[in-house]
Amino acid sequence: MATIEFGAALPEIKGVPEFAQRAESLGYDYLGSGEHMMFHGPVPNSLINLAVAAGATTAIKLMSTVVLLPLYTPMVVAKMTSVLDVASNGRYHMGIGVGGEFPKEFEACGVPVKQRGSRSNEALAVITKLWTEKNVTFEGRYSKFSGVTVSPSPAQRPHPPIWVAGRKEPAMKRAALYADGWLPYMYTPEMLHESLEKIHHFGKEAGRDMSKFRPGLFIFASVYPDRDEAREQAAKALGKNYAQDFSKIAGRYALYGNPEDCRKRLKEYVDAGARTVMISWACRHDDIDQNMKLIAEEVAPAFK
Repeated sequence: MATIEFGAALPEIKGVPEFAQRAESLGYDYLGSGEHMMFHGPVPNSLINLAVAAGATTAIKLMSTVVLLPLYTPMVVAKMTSVLDVASNGRYHMGIGVGGEFPKEFEACGVPVKQRGSRSNEALAVITKLWTEKNVTFEGRYSKFSGVTVSPSPAQRPHPPIWVAGRKEPAMKRAALYADGWLPYMYTPEMLHESLEKIHHFGKEAGRDMSKFRPGLFIFASVYPDRDEAREQAAKALGKNYAQDFSKIAGRYALYGNPEDCRKRLKEYVDAGARTVMISWACRHDDIDQNMKLIAEEVAPAFK
């Protein structure tokens, strides 16, 4: 079996250094952080959270899960991520998503929500050029500039890995054309397998070498001895996070149950192609530390 990488998502804005150090000491490969400008409760900014984590750790990789790319100008993202990559000694991975489930944050940022896909595609092209070239000139639909150099350039060569998150076919095409990895969420193993087949097809159509493309998965976990309690806690946590009813679908998309249950379900995702598994927490807040420990000590070793 291929070696599987595991990541732990930062659960909140406070206590980032301590959580990051805990994840690193437990052997996680990545630390993840998502973001929104505004959502159904307090939410972080991915780049700021990961910058704080970078200063508290030495080896764990830092992944945005995800930067809401259309809400920024590409130059700002290229600059901030370059600095973060240098400051962290080449540990940054840029996961991106297009958002759209919370239209008010688009309105507040002055970005038409219907342009989020086209803006993101162009931004990925712009950022990659700014990361890798000097005196960049670009003329697109949203970005027009000439003679621009981002300094410092990223520590990683040719640039920090790009991961595209999403669920639908436009995101798969985006991953095939611009990214180094795929990070879907709210997916079943069957959906993952089908998406990877499509991504490889799109990549080959575009003439890309897909041999080093990294299939990932972003999944919510709820680890308790009792399966029903684990599923119930997952539904409750996700329902609060997304302000909708997850009682009927949490069991379909979450990793839940005791460690043995989680190992069995995770094997289905691994068999479907997942190689990097980013875990977020769908348990009681007070149980996050224990859940993180159980995944690290009783689930992950089966895939190493």
